[in-house]
Amino acid sequence: MFKLFILLFTFTTLLFSANPKAYATLGNKIYDNVQNIKKLTTIGDYYLYKDEINSYLLKVNTAKQLGFSLDENSAPKVRKKYLQTLRQLSKDNDYYTRMAQTSLETSMENGDSLLFSKIINSGLIDTKANKKRILDYYFSHANDINASGVIQSYLDQDEALKRKHDAMQRKRLSKKMREEQKIKRLREQDKARQTALENRLNRAVQKRKREIRKEQKEELLKSI
Repeated sequence: MFKLFILLFTFTTLLFSANPKAYATLGNKIYDNVQNIKKLTTIGDYYLYKDEINSYLLKVNTAKQLGFSLDENSAPKVRKKYLQTLRQLSKDNDYYTRMAQTSLETSMENGDSLLFSKIINSGLIDTKANKKRILDYYFSHANDINASGVIQSYLDQDEALKRKHDAMQRKRLSKKMREEQKIKRLREQDKARQTALENRLNRAVQKRKREIRKEQKEELLKSI
């Protein structure tokens, strides 16, 4: 009985992790992208679209359930309704994909490296078509970007890019060390100037004390 339960559970999990077979060419694009669109609500100002996106996710889930219920004996009217639903959802899917591409353009124009990093790793960007532009931006703003996800995959696939990245990292580290050494030298110079100033002031004070004692001694001798 327990083994039967495990088999049923496994079958159910596999069933609902797959996509409906009916109109799969159109449906797969929608269903495979739904989690990426869901990620948008955690990126930048997309939280303003949270209700709209959640409504879309519910529509996709309802459509998927309908798709799984279809078979060869399903009424043509039901199949037509499913196809019409997919066509509308496909338009919505393309709308969110275009929004993501617009965000990529905006992030690069404004130097918004946080938005840039999140949007290229959202799964909604055609990273193959945008590869050169993404890498150009990364190497121009490497100090602000963590090379993970898409960018790291580029570096792993291309040895020349990896060498360029490593050289840039060494240069950045060397620059940081030079800056730290410069700051250290400036602090030492400030300390040396402060010490010299204190020594001069101390010598001046001691000299003035000696002069005062001498004057007092002379005044004392005159009064005798």
